[in-house]
Amino acid sequence: MRRADIFVPVLAVLTLGACAPALAPSTIRAFDVPAACPISPGGFQENDGLNRTRAALRAGQLTILAVGSSSIEGVGASRPDLGYVPLVEAGLREAFPDAVITVVNRGIGGETTADTVNRLRAEIEAARPHLVIWQLGTNDMLRDLTVAAVVQDFDRGRDILGAAGVDVMLIDPQRLPEETDNEGFRGRNALLAAVSGTIAYLGRRNGYAVDPRFGPMSGWTGLEGGGVGPDDLHLNDAGYACWAANTVAGLGDALR
Repeated sequence: MRRADIFVPVLAVLTLGACAPALAPSTIRAFDVPAACPISPGGFQENDGLNRTRAALRAGQLTILAVGSSSIEGVGASRPDLGYVPLVEAGLREAFPDAVITVVNRGIGGETTADTVNRLRAEIEAARPHLVIWQLGTNDMLRDLTVAAVVQDFDRGRDILGAAGVDVMLIDPQRLPEETDNEGFRGRNALLAAVSGTIAYLGRRNGYAVDPRFGPMSGWTGLEGGGVGPDDLHLNDAGYACWAANTVAGLGDALR
């Protein structure tokens, strides 16, 4: 992949997240969505990548495997049931009451893209999912890895996913507070934006759905801490609820 291929998509994904129309959060009742949370399903990118998932819903049983790092694990939530994965499961069950929907949480805090890929085949064999939600990129950028390295590791994961015959939904990194006392986080949003744009490009190139997070988080200013907890990294309860609500709205619309 040329260097330009990696970095060009950034502006497009940020613009898409900023321009998507907002819906009233009251449309989701399975969990408490903060009133200040802008729900923008128009930012969700299906990329013709959800055909198996749609068929599983029609058959009445859908299994989703969620992999990634601490955001998937739910670090920062005040209770396990207030993390991203349990909320997405609750929201999808509400949206599709005629189907048995299970979302398996296999997030591990601190993982890089390579770490997730190294266990991906075993996780898929254990869960036997129709859809894999893959959150990636944050820890790579915080550890000064390159976007090119993320792409190399992603390509290894793509081969595993292709062999498994599953649908894939990619999730990009979170946005960090611009003002932080943590010197290691200062100036990182530019790197996170770069990998976010690359993930959007990889989704389009490979026919994977993309659920953007970095761009939409710029509109979370009305949430407590902008949706981020006191460590300036992990989401708080409001952030997890807003993120999950956007996933349920975007993915739900795409599957109907």
